[in-house]
Amino acid sequence: MTHARPHHPREFVSVHTDPGTPGVGVLLLSRPPTNALTRQLCRELTDAAQEVDRRDDITVVILFGGHEMFCAGDDMPELRTLDAAGAEVGAEVRAQAIAAVAAIGKPTVAAVTGYALGAGLTLALAADWRVAGDNIKVGATEVLAGLIPDAPALAALTEVVGRGQAKDLVFSGRFVGAEEALELGLVDELVAPDGVYDAALARAQRFLDVPAAAVAAAKAIIDGRCDPAEASRRYAALLAGQDSSSSPVVV
Repeated sequence: MTHARPHHPREFVSVHTDPGTPGVGVLLLSRPPTNALTRQLCRELTDAAQEVDRRDDITVVILFGGHEMFCAGDDMPELRTLDAAGAEVGAEVRAQAIAAVAAIGKPTVAAVTGYALGAGLTLALAADWRVAGDNIKVGATEVLAGLIPDAPALAALTEVVGRGQAKDLVFSGRFVGAEEALELGLVDELVAPDGVYDAALARAQRFLDVPAAAVAAAKAIIDGRCDPAEASRRYAALLAGQDSSSSPVVV
């Protein structure tokens, strides 16, 4: 994977493009060895997600934690240094970062390697699809530290796996292997560990040539970020923007 230089200086999160894969932007987490989510990383992730959303040269986005590990969740050593007020700020900063990834108005694919645990699993679920190595482990592991996922994370997990399975995962904090993760819908595709990025790239590139405005509108509506009035406005705007000389569309 070859990348151009990031457009903004960030320590742990960067945005990359490659002339060999035009239209593809990579949101890269790089805080070895586990990509654990500190407040700084989460602030950088929010900024990077907003960058890829607004850049006209990026049509699809891959969320990647490198070839070893996607994200092991919250940085527990940092959490243990925080008082109640600091922990509340940290939780809000993390929620903002994950929401910013979910709000990217372009097709997004998480390339999941190694582990996606706790808030790391929530981050992966913020992408439209997840391509994973067949040796991954995922889990809603917060209970193992006496914690729980926040309300948006619980909602996202429940939407994917249903109430009963969500309760099983959250109450137990158990690690889920690749095949079960695929069966539950936590990941969408399993490949050999060395092929995760390439498979995510292939999936993302399927959407390079679709109309960007239509995709952004459909994604916002499907994901529940539009009330009915806003959904109608966006639909009308797409209709108004059509070339009158184009072939008729049955609606």
